[in-house]
Amino acid sequence: MTGKQRREQLISIGRSAFAEQGFDGTSVEDIAARASVSKPVVYEHFGGKEGLYAVVVDREMQDLERRITASISEGSWRDRIEQAAMALLTYVEEETDGFMILVRDPSSKQDRAFSTLLNTAVSQVSHILGTAFKHRGFDENLAVLYAQALVGMVSMTAQWWLDERQPAKEVVAAHVVNLCWNGLSDLETGPQLGSSKLGTQLDDVAVEDAVVNTEKHTEE
Repeated sequence: MTGKQRREQLISIGRSAFAEQGFDGTSVEDIAARASVSKPVVYEHFGGKEGLYAVVVDREMQDLERRITASISEGSWRDRIEQAAMALLTYVEEETDGFMILVRDPSSKQDRAFSTLLNTAVSQVSHILGTAFKHRGFDENLAVLYAQALVGMVSMTAQWWLDERQPAKEVVAAHVVNLCWNGLSDLETGPQLGSSKLGTQLDDVAVEDAVVNTEKHTEE
């Protein structure tokens, strides 16, 4: 192998090992054995396990970030939500090892993490939401709050689906979008806690009035 080919081999082997055993459970000896090389070869290319892990994490971050950014770059509001959900679920399906490394084996040694990627997505979504909020007369400053909620919902659902794999990703995405879209379509400009109780009370009053009116009509 050339130096470049050996490096790519070690990255691929390290990726699989980190996904299977975690950062702490993987050793340079293990990686070298899988690649059928001596330990000094691993040190020569990456300086150690930490260096290899950093390269693996960075590649996964860049891949997922490209997918998410592309998914929300164009289309209608609903299209963007659908595309983002499908982009993340497709990444989970196609690059399971990479996603497991990002969400299950966080390392304090890394400057970048899955949370960093989510923050990038939140920033992009909040920018889009801010424009929509302004158009509809909502407070633009609240866009980041809603963006956090949307990104968090899609992210947590993807982590759940990592193990379940049922139903199909298209079905999962459709239900996530169903919740997101219907929630966004019927936003209140000034929501308050307890409003559902007030709504129930008003409904009860309406029912009581209807009963009274019916009784009066019957008596007449």
